[in-house]
Amino acid sequence: MRNKFAEVLYNYSKKNNKIRVVAADISPAGKLANLSKKYPDRFINVGVAESSMISMCAGLAMRGLIPFAYTIASFSIFRPFEMVRIDVGYQNLPVVIVGMGAGTVYSTLGGTHITQEDVSVIRCLPNFQILNPCDPMELESCLKYLCTKNKSPCYLRIGKAGEKNFTFNAHEKWKYNKPRVIIKGKDNICLIGTGPIIRFFFEIYNQLKEKRIYPTIISYHTLKPDNDIEIKKIFKKYNNILTLEDISEVNGLSSIFKIKAHEFNYKGKIISYALKDKNIKNYGSQNDLLRDHGIEPKKILQSIIKLKKNKWI
Repeated sequence: MRNKFAEVLYNYSKKNNKIRVVAADISPAGKLANLSKKYPDRFINVGVAESSMISMCAGLAMRGLIPFAYTIASFSIFRPFEMVRIDVGYQNLPVVIVGMGAGTVYSTLGGTHITQEDVSVIRCLPNFQILNPCDPMELESCLKYLCTKNKSPCYLRIGKAGEKNFTFNAHEKWKYNKPRVIIKGKDNICLIGTGPIIRFFFEIYNQLKEKRIYPTIISYHTLKPDNDIEIKKIFKKYNNILTLEDISEVNGLSSIFKIKAHEFNYKGKIISYALKDKNIKNYGSQNDLLRDHGIEPKKILQSIIKLKKNKWI
């Protein structure tokens, strides 16, 4: 996804001279390298100075430019949090803070590089919006919106490398703040994922079809603001909902749906797979760490089969 990010921004930079990329200790590679060479005044690397990155982007936005603050997710949010909150959020400036390698992507580097609390924290900040695309193609749609229509602070949460595309034959086109149906199913169950972890749904999809289970799969790419109208539609249509996220169970996707379920008096069943509210010290692969959080395709599959055996709700 970082390659897609670089490619899209480079292409938009050729059309729009207001776009700026301010990075913190990330050397430009691929299309970002092209951007830094062709337009050296549009790419700035501040080094290990994340607070300066955010404040600089706030200043650029005040001058009418379109700044992207770009670095590894844990350093784009946690280290410069005061500047994120005051310089960008409080002043309601259209700065895009890009968290690359968000969630458990950097599992082997431990707690300093894992960002399970990022969405939880940013959802508390007034004015901010949060975009969490599920694949490179969806990221491209998010960037088109951010480069052409955005007027507010935004946290853009992306993966790192090697993510597959799942939305090339999506049932619906991408639209800002509208949960997107990727696969339209026939059964009374909806699988709602946010971010690249949606891949787990597609890993078990063929096994579900073999068992004559045909779920709807939705990409919940906009985590803030809430869209009560669309959530109500989902509640009305499906009595069985399963949410999946590489985000803390506190104030993430599962919290959104459970709070709204109470608010709207939803009578169906919600099963959630999210990162536990614990510091789990596993330095293996991303899948190893997710497994310790209780998130793995096998468990998700079993949950869905169990719902089917119980004849849904």
